[in-house]
This record gives sequence, C-alpha cells and structure tokens, in this order.
Amino acid sequence: MHVVIGAGVVGSTVARKLADCGEQVRMITRSGSGPAHPAIERVAADAGNATDLTRLSRGAVAIYNCVNPPYHTWPTDWPPMAEAMLTAAESSGAPLAITGCLYGYGPVDGPMTEDLPMAAPTVKGRVRAKMWTDAVAAYRSGRISGVTEVRGSDYLSPRYSVIEMAMPGLRANRTVWLPGPLDNPHTFTYTGDMATALIALARDPRAWGRGWHVPSPAPMTLRQVVARLAEITGHPMPRVRAYPKAAIRAAGLFDRRTREFVEMAYQWDRPFVLDSTLTAATFGLSATDVDEAIRASIPAADPVAA
Repeated sequence: MHVVIGAGVVGSTVARKLADCGEQVRMITRSGSGPAHPAIERVAADAGNATDLTRLSRGAVAIYNCVNPPYHTWPTDWPPMAEAMLTAAESSGAPLAITGCLYGYGPVDGPMTEDLPMAAPTVKGRVRAKMWTDAVAAYRSGRISGVTEVRGSDYLSPRYSVIEMAMPGLRANRTVWLPGPLDNPHTFTYTGDMATALIALARDPRAWGRGWHVPSPAPMTLRQVVARLAEITGHPMPRVRAYPKAAIRAAGLFDRRTREFVEMAYQWDRPFVLDSTLTAATFGLSATDVDEAIRASIPAADPVAA
C-alpha cells in the first residue's frame, strides 16, 4: 500500500498513476477528497496529527508528501505536518518521498543544481529548507529508513500556473497579464513529470538522503509559453503584458496570496533555470514534450481542452 498525503494536482496524479499500475493507494486529506478509483482508498484525516497519520500508514511501502498549504500558513502549518510524516515513516518503516520546490536555495546566479546550499533568505524558503534538513537528519540518524525530496520549478498545470492565468485572456481575445518580466528564461515543470519522479525515486535507495531535480522542458519565457498555448488551443496570439511591480505590491496590501508572491518575485526578475542532468542520468527519466505537457495542463473546464 502506498500512502499519498494531499490531493492537489501532484498528489492526485501520483495516486492515479500508482492505481493504474495495479498498486493499492490510501489517499489522506483533511476532507477525504481525491480521485475516484477502485484501487484508491480516500480517508479524511489531519496531516498534522502524528497519531492518526501513524495509524493510517501501517503497512505502507512508501509515503508521499504531496501537501501544499496556503502560502501564508507555511510557518505554522508545515512544521507539525512535516514532523507527523517523519513519525509515520519511522513507525511504518516506509521511505518518505517529499514533493519539493526550489525555494530553499534562495536567489542564485546560474542554473540550479542539487549541490547548492539551502541558503534561502525568505520566510517560505527557510521553512522548506528546515523541513529538508530535519528529514535528512532523521534519515542519517537511522530514525527513518529512507527519504528523498523531488524538486520542481513553477508548474505546467491546470491550476496555480501560467496556463491558468493566461487562459481567460486567450478565450476572450484580450490582453494576458502575467506576474513577471516576459522574456527571462524560466524552467517550468510539468506536474505529470513531478508525479513520475516521485514514484520512481520513492523506493529507490539511490535516491535516499538527498534532493533531486525533476526532468523538465528546456527553459521558456512567459511570452513563449503563451505563444505555445495560443497555437495549441487555436486562439490568436494575444497581447501579453507584465503587471507593474508597484501594482503587485499595492495589491499585496489587500490580498494575502499576492502579498506572499511578492516575497518570491526574485524567481521572475532574472533567469530561473533548473538543471536536472543528474536525475536524468541516474534514473533514466526524461521530461514530457512541452507541447504535450501544455496540452495536458489546459483547465478541463475549457472547451478547447475537451
């Protein structure tokens, strides 16, 4: 049995991929939500409750941390959840695979590789860095049998992505407004590739004790993503504009999600490039073709996607 915690895009994709391969999956969310599949058992539980998580992880062959609490709650929500998952991994003997991001590195110059230090100066970056260092310490001390963190960049996904932001403007033939400079190279990671990497590395001892980067398409600018999206959906290429920084900061005074975005704006102000050479060479993984990834990331409610 595989225990998947969190039913967002990544968690749901992990669960479906495992179930479609004949594996038994227990999906744990606060509400008991998740994909409908005969091989997926959906359970309502609090991911921060170590007692419940330990009980529900008995017999697991792997535990997948696919949780993503709201940005503004990271400092309070992540510590108990991360500790509860370590406790569940310790009790069950199952390795823990963590859905990671690049926040822990902080601003860097040049392509990001796995040997970069966890030196983030931001609140959210420090939260993620501590989660990882605590997990590695638990592994090296023998408390848990194995742990790995699979790190991706901003997602190509139907939700919380440039695809979701661009589709309303494309459909209405209006200007598409995006949150950063339009012509900086930026790596985008397809959520399907994130799920594939999590499954491949979760039970592979070669992965344990370190982080790995998800194989991702070649870096693209925001303008290039919108151009590919327009061609794939058959819409005319719209005008594309970047929100002024002053407007984003002003909006952050009234909107918590926007305010949290301001802290991470450095990811868009310069080239933001992920190097996944090591993962590809070690595990034989490769990125999904970018057009296929974009097509799969169009929101399902959009008539073009249907």
